[in-house]
Amino acid sequence: MADFDAIVVGSGMSGGMSAKELTERGLKVLVLERGPEIVPERDYTDQLTPWQTPNFDNVPQDEIKQHYPKQYGGVAYAIKESTKHFWVRDDEHPYEEAEGTSYDWLRGYHTAGRSIMWSRQTYRLGPQDFTANKEEGVAVDWPVRYEDIVPWYEKVETFVGVAGTEESLEQLPDSVFQPAFALTDAETEFKQKVETTFNGRKIIPARIAHLTDATEEQRSLGRTNCQARNRCHHGCTFKAYFSSLNATLPAAERTGNLTMVHNAIVQGLDYDAVSNRVTGVRVVDAETNERRTYTSRIVFLNASAIASAMILLQSKSEAFPNGLANRSDQVGRNLMDHVSSAGVAGIMNGFNDKTTFGRRPSGGIYIPRYANVTENDKPYRRGFGFQGGARPLGNAGGQIAGIGREFKEAHRRPGPWRMSVLAFGEQLPNPDNRVTLHPSKRDRWGNPLALFNVTYSENERIMQEEAVKDAVAMFQAAGCINITTSNANLSKPGNRIHEMGTARMGRDPETSVLNGWCQAHDVPNLFITDGAFMTSSACQNPSLTYMAFSARAADYATGLLSTGAL
Repeated sequence: MADFDAIVVGSGMSGGMSAKELTERGLKVLVLERGPEIVPERDYTDQLTPWQTPNFDNVPQDEIKQHYPKQYGGVAYAIKESTKHFWVRDDEHPYEEAEGTSYDWLRGYHTAGRSIMWSRQTYRLGPQDFTANKEEGVAVDWPVRYEDIVPWYEKVETFVGVAGTEESLEQLPDSVFQPAFALTDAETEFKQKVETTFNGRKIIPARIAHLTDATEEQRSLGRTNCQARNRCHHGCTFKAYFSSLNATLPAAERTGNLTMVHNAIVQGLDYDAVSNRVTGVRVVDAETNERRTYTSRIVFLNASAIASAMILLQSKSEAFPNGLANRSDQVGRNLMDHVSSAGVAGIMNGFNDKTTFGRRPSGGIYIPRYANVTENDKPYRRGFGFQGGARPLGNAGGQIAGIGREFKEAHRRPGPWRMSVLAFGEQLPNPDNRVTLHPSKRDRWGNPLALFNVTYSENERIMQEEAVKDAVAMFQAAGCINITTSNANLSKPGNRIHEMGTARMGRDPETSVLNGWCQAHDVPNLFITDGAFMTSSACQNPSLTYMAFSARAADYATGLLSTGAL
C-alpha cells in the first residue's frame, strides 16, 4: 500500500495550489520541499528598518562575488542583507552553460519557493494565446482553449485576491478583482495622452496579487489588506500579498491531510513498467545525505520548469532510456522565458507639487499587448506588454549632502516625476532551446548539473527594437522630456524568472509530453503543473496560469482516482 495518495514535488506557486486542491478533495498528500523551512515570524524581515541590519541592509560586494553573482545580477533590488536567505548561493548550487549561452537561473530553495519573492503581477492569458501556434504553424497546438480555463482562473483568483480594474479587453481578459491601486496623477495624464494619440492602446492599473478588500475566507487564513508599505521582498507579515506560504499551504494544512518534508532533494521517480505507473519518489536529505523513497498513487511535479525536466531526465529505466515520459524527446526542450530590452524613461512636467500617500506595492501601470491585436503592421510575430509607472524623484537618491533634520526634510520634498516602462515580450518556442543533464559534472548530492543551451531568435530581437521605438513615441505624445533609453541588449534568458515549456502540452504523444490535463501521455499517474507544461509563453506574467492549470489538474486527477482509473 502506498504511503500517500499523492506526492507534490515543490511547494511554490503551483506546488502550493496543487497541495491545497488535492488535500481539500480528501487526499492524503506529501509535499517535498528541497530547501529548509521558512517560518514567517522568524524569517520575514519586513518589520526591520535598514539601520537595524548590517551595512544598512546592503550585501558586501565580496560576498556577492563569492555567493550570489547570478542571483544578485538578476534581482539586485530584492537581495539585501536581511533577505539573502531567500535566494540560493550560486557557489552551492552551480549549473553550466553551453558555448554561446548566458543563462540566469534565479532560485529560492525553501518553503513556498519563489512565491515569497515574486513581484506579484497577475494576468490571465487571452484567447489568442491558446490558438497562435496553430494559426501561425509554430511548434504544436495547445490542446486546450481559453474557455476551458476560465472557471479555474475564476476559482484561483477568488482565493488568491487580485487587485485590478475591469477593462473588457479581449486580449487581456478581466479577472475576479478586488479594488485596484489608484494611478498617480502623472500616470493618469500619461494614460489620457497616450490613449488619445494611439487608438487601440490602453493604459491600465497593474493587476497585482495584493488584498485590498479581504474576503472572509482570506481573513480566516490570517490574511489582511495591503498596508502600502512596499516591503514585499522582505516577506509580508500581514499576508496581504499572495504566496503559497501565506495562503495555499495553510489552507492545505488545515484539512489535516498535509504532510510536508523539508530538505528533501528529489533524485528521481521510480517507474513500474508492468502497471505503467510511477510508484515512488526517491530523495536525498540536503543536510544528512540520507536517502529514502516515498510512495504514492499519483505524483505532481511542481519543482519548476527546469527542475521538473531534470527530474524526468534523471528518471531513466529500460522503458524510458532517455528519461521518464520522454518518448517524444521533448523533455527539457522548448525552454522559454519572457524577454526585455531597453527600458524607456522620461520626466513628466507639471506635477512637482504632487506627492503620494503611502508606498504602493510593485505595480503602477500596465500597457496590454496591442501588437498584432489592434495594430497588425508589425515586422514580428506575437507581442509584448509594458510594465512601469511614475514616481516623484524628490531629492532622493543621494542628490544632496547633509545629515539630520534638514537632510531628511529635503528628501521628503516633492520634485520632478519620472515615468518609466519596460516591455515583457513573448519568446517563441524552439526545441533547440533546452536544458539537459551535464554528462560528467555533479552537485554535492550526486545529481547532474543543469546544462543550458538557449538563444533568442531574430523575432525576439526585432520585437524588442520595435518596443523601444513604440515606447519613445508614447513618451513623446505624453509630453515627457529628457527621454532616455538604456542599452539595447536583450535580457539574459532566465532573467525575467518566467521559465516555462520544458514538458509541453500537446495533442500528439509523439510531439508533446503532456495532454490537456497536464497528465503525462506515457505515464497516466504523473502530472506536471508548473511552468513546464506551457506550449507557448504568451507575454503575460504566467503564475496565475500555472495555478489555474494546477487546480484543474488536481480536480481531474482526483476524479480518476475516485473512479479507479488510476
